[in-house]
Amino acid sequence: MTLHKGASPSDRKQSGHPVNPFYGEADPVAGMETAPPRHALPDGPVSPHTAYQFVHDELMLDGNSRLNLATFVTTWMEPQAGVLMAECRDKNMIDKDEYPRTAELEKRCVAMLADLWHAPDPAAAVGCSTTGSSEACMLAGMALKRRWMRSNQDRYPGQARPNLIMGANVQVCWEKFCNFWEVEARLVPMEGDRFHLDAASAAALCDENTIGVVAILGSTFDGSYEPVAEICAALDEVHREHGWDVPVHVDGASGAMIAPFLDPELVWDFRLPRVASINTSGHKYGLVYPGVGWALWRDTEALPEELVFRVNYLGGDMPTFALNFSRPGAQVVAQYYTFLRLGRAGFRAVQQATRDVARSMAERIGALDDFRLLTEGDQLPVFAFTTADHVTAFDVFDVSRRMKERGWLIPAYTFPENREDLSVLRVVCRNGFSLDLADLFLSDLESLLPELRDQPGPMERPESVATAFHH
Repeated sequence: MTLHKGASPSDRKQSGHPVNPFYGEADPVAGMETAPPRHALPDGPVSPHTAYQFVHDELMLDGNSRLNLATFVTTWMEPQAGVLMAECRDKNMIDKDEYPRTAELEKRCVAMLADLWHAPDPAAAVGCSTTGSSEACMLAGMALKRRWMRSNQDRYPGQARPNLIMGANVQVCWEKFCNFWEVEARLVPMEGDRFHLDAASAAALCDENTIGVVAILGSTFDGSYEPVAEICAALDEVHREHGWDVPVHVDGASGAMIAPFLDPELVWDFRLPRVASINTSGHKYGLVYPGVGWALWRDTEALPEELVFRVNYLGGDMPTFALNFSRPGAQVVAQYYTFLRLGRAGFRAVQQATRDVARSMAERIGALDDFRLLTEGDQLPVFAFTTADHVTAFDVFDVSRRMKERGWLIPAYTFPENREDLSVLRVVCRNGFSLDLADLFLSDLESLLPELRDQPGPMERPESVATAFHH
């Protein structure tokens, strides 16, 4: 949620700006001579055409989402999916009695994901849709903490403080979870060329108060998979030595919809007995417009029953596990449409095409003398690169700024603690970002390099821009 300050008194009093009546009104002589105030309700209504035009014109100043190489979020769907979403945008997802077919489609999506992620008994797996991976992670964290509390009733909340182990590269929602639910965040810092959590570091931080370990299948910093199977094996050893039975949650916001199709030999999911829960973002590589996510638990034992509320709502008994209540059913319907439309073979083809674009771009950028690759797009269709050691005339922030002048949104940011010396650019390839667009991107990048090389040095920048992108 974005926080905004209220308008100043002068803002509330402003009368607006003159509007061309021929452009602003269907009837040019009916005229609206000034625009409505921006920070207070206008005194009266305007025509639908005028209201639309004001909003539309301001939104033209947003970036082009298709050229946004910063976001993981889906920016293209088929027209038929858009029609379905429009038909369902007025349906409240929580009204399962009122919209039983929408509720049924949600159940089918959970079953499909349980099967895709090799739940021991897909029919026994439990799960739900969410507004995105952030809510899904919060729910998974709550389940981990409640399971630990059950096992430590004699020590909590008296003298024991729960902790959660994860890499410093986690998405910010995990830090929020630890803050909101009073859990100690034990972050494993990056070290050298290791940019994510490793098994030995995770095991070394465990103790009797560890509620779980978060393993990320696809780091937002560089697109790399964390070694889930190795982490589970190390925790198996911890269990044998100390008796601490530490579960694993896989944050598969992106990779959980990539690995099943492109890396089927990779064991990261419910095939590992220590994996208690998995989340993914349907609105990322699940190929659905924002916002929809999914949280699944391997069985009812992994999700304590007391967290599931059963309420009498609109005449029916409704189990619910969510932080949000009312939300549109459109995205869930779109997810089911996408599963039905593509199937396994279709998803494999789409994700492979996206990875091919990422690998091609990474290879061509790596061939330029000015840059050095950190990753190559061969896990998530995402890669990170930085300037070569000998480059002193410009930095990654100069590249990001100059590419934005051409319409490309490519984030530049520093890595977390221990590797704050490393600043990178990251490219996220998504469905709809074609080889043709990749060619245009490379062409623009190469055309800027002569000017960048001629700079006397990197341009000054405020420190506030040197932050990681968490989406």
